[in-house]
Amino acid sequence: MAQSFLEQARVLDFIVHLQTRHTVYAPHRRGQRSFAFEKTSDPAAVELDYPRVLGSVKKYFLPPRETLMDFDLKTDTATAPQVEPVNAVFLGVHSYDLAAVKRLDHNFLTGKPERNYLVRRQGARFIGVSYVPDKFHFAGSVGIDPYDMTGSDVFLTRHPDGWIVDVLTGEGAALLQGFALPPHALPKPKREHFTQHIYVPQDSLGRILEASYDHPVWNETARSCLSCGTCNLVCPTCYCFNVEDQVAVTGDSGSRERSWDGCMLRGFTEVAGGEVFREKSAARQRHRIYRKFKYLSDATGQPWCVGCGRCTAACTAGISIVDIVNRLIRDAEREEKITA
Repeated sequence: MAQSFLEQARVLDFIVHLQTRHTVYAPHRRGQRSFAFEKTSDPAAVELDYPRVLGSVKKYFLPPRETLMDFDLKTDTATAPQVEPVNAVFLGVHSYDLAAVKRLDHNFLTGKPERNYLVRRQGARFIGVSYVPDKFHFAGSVGIDPYDMTGSDVFLTRHPDGWIVDVLTGEGAALLQGFALPPHALPKPKREHFTQHIYVPQDSLGRILEASYDHPVWNETARSCLSCGTCNLVCPTCYCFNVEDQVAVTGDSGSRERSWDGCMLRGFTEVAGGEVFREKSAARQRHRIYRKFKYLSDATGQPWCVGCGRCTAACTAGISIVDIVNRLIRDAEREEKITA
């Protein structure tokens, strides 16, 4: 693994170099405290020191809305729009968002592979970047360190004078080709610590959730929850969607469209006849937590939450996924002591 050093004064030149090779998507400031991944035109607008972007890079592989096919009933034909590989560099991606992409890859590869997602994923190159955990991050509790390079082609570790550069793949080496960097000869900075924690490992958490289906925390949380679905929309591993046909007023043509959906929305479980099989907000809250820490985890051995903290940071009711899980853990431990 090659390692070198990028001085802070050369960061803009580095971004320009990347732009000569590929389209570059990177974090940009939006307002005083918000950041978003956007296509880079001005390298000076790129922010590599940021707490989190509002939405992850997921949107480039699974768009919020897309047309799956156009149909014509007069000719009894249907055509699928051309889907193109993203073929771009994603600069400044945090380790938990890199982990989220890998989880989405699993979702769309398992069973019947999802063509549109997999085509868009082609040619995506990732330059990860370290970060300082804030009050919402808890990625360490799900095994994802701020310096975890998994999934990166190149990784940048913050240093007081610039960035330590680790080249991890052949694609990463190709990105840096032609941009001279001196060998790294500086010690890595001290590691930062998380202030938010889930206090048991995943294998124990699955057992706790198994026994917590009727726990009062679900109803207690539901009293505050607005069922707005914001937590679903900002989550980098949520991938549920709705499919609707948009029919022309003439009734003889239209399009089939896919759009993001979420399990916290009442209409998500509405089926034929108007039946809603997860009517209560408490049931939807429980389902969301089980999706992150049990259902998929039972099959893969990994939590499907990556600890980014977006759902808590964005929640208008101030509901914390960490508080919910830790409440279940505390009560389970108390119950074990009583029965013992």
